[in-house]
Amino acid sequence: MSLTFTSSDWIDELTEAKATISMDGKGRWIDNRMIERLWRSLKYECVYLRAFEAGSQAREGIGKWLACYNAERPHSTHGILTPDEVHASKTEPMRMAA
Repeated sequence: MSLTFTSSDWIDELTEAKATISMDGKGRWIDNRMIERLWRSLKYECVYLRAFEAGSQAREGIGKWLACYNAERPHSTHGILTPDEVHASKTEPMRMAA
């Protein structure tokens, strides 16, 4: 059975499970790119470097990383503002040229 995201076998599996299939328009797979980038950064900049041994260590370490990510780290997507600054200003962030 071939289970690629667009194969008929995969679509049949999802349909049988009564899952909602989203492949176009709002909610499509490409909308996840921002959160996937966040998870990648978290893994490579925090989790893999520290190899937490206990859940409490992971909770504390990841919490510190997220606090820095949101409050101290400027993002080019936001025109050098931090996510917290963008959220507080409630204005459309300036886009930087590549």
